[in-house]
Formats: sequence, C-alpha cells, structure tokens
Amino acid sequence: MRWSPGAALGLAMLFVVLIADQVSKALIIDFMAQRGFHPLDVTPHVRLVMVWNRGISFGMLSQDSGLLRWGLSALAFAVATGLMVWVARQNDRWAIMGGGLVAGGAVGNAVDRIVHGAVADFIDLHAGGWSWPAFNIADSAITVGVGILVLNALLRPDRGRRMSP
Repeated sequence: MRWSPGAALGLAMLFVVLIADQVSKALIIDFMAQRGFHPLDVTPHVRLVMVWNRGISFGMLSQDSGLLRWGLSALAFAVATGLMVWVARQNDRWAIMGGGLVAGGAVGNAVDRIVHGAVADFIDLHAGGWSWPAFNIADSAITVGVGILVLNALLRPDRGRRMSP
C-alpha cells in the first residue's frame, strides 16, 4: 500500500479526537456523579447532562443487548480501520482531516461501548422550546468530519490535487 505524506495527519486527527473525547467523558462522568447526576445549566442554551446511549444515533435501536453493544463496537472499529486505510492513500488535506475526525469519533464511541456498555453523552443544546439530543465530542467530530468530506467532494472534485509538504 502506498502511504501519503498526510497519513500521519490523519492518524494525529484520530488520536486527538480519541483523547479529547475520552478525557472529557471521564471528567464529566466524575463531575456529574459528584452532583448526583443532576443537569447543570452552563448558559441559557447549553446544559450538561448525563445520558447513556445504548443504541445508535439519537438513541435509535436502544436496548440493553450484548449483541448490539459488541456488534456496534466491531462495526465502529471496522469503519475506522477502513477510513484510515483510505486516508493513508489520500493527498488532499481536507479529505485526510475529515477522515481522521470521523475515525476518531467512531473509535471514541466504540471505546465507551466496550468500557461502559453505552456511549456517554453530556452536551444538551436547546433554544426556543427546541432541544437537540445530547451528544459528546466524538459525535461532534463525526459530524464535522462528514461535513468536511461532503463539502470537499462537492466543491473540489479534482482528483489530481497534491498536499503540499
């Protein structure tokens, strides 16, 4: 396999997201446990909560099933591995960063499933009677990474680009 000069950037993105995600979750779990897991309003539109997501996005397929837990974890690691193989062949900085963000987020949530049996979500955004489902840093990295990949594919379809050293 031919590795691009940007493969290290993709791996760095994965590890930065993974570390930030796991450290933030450990801190929030400890902090919320000290508070008896009562929500904390940080601003009028941001609240810290403790939600254990046993399903997939937005709690879909939420059930206490070992098969789902391990299946989703295995799928996340497979997706992350495939993405990193793809990233290692890329020369486009945006594709590399987007892939690294998605892979890091997938691994971060998979680690939660393995360690805790569920994904720890703790950021609750709300305004004007509307509320977004609780999420975490891994979820944010996946969303931003996918956005980067989609925008990059739509706005810069030239396949001959090279990443400058």
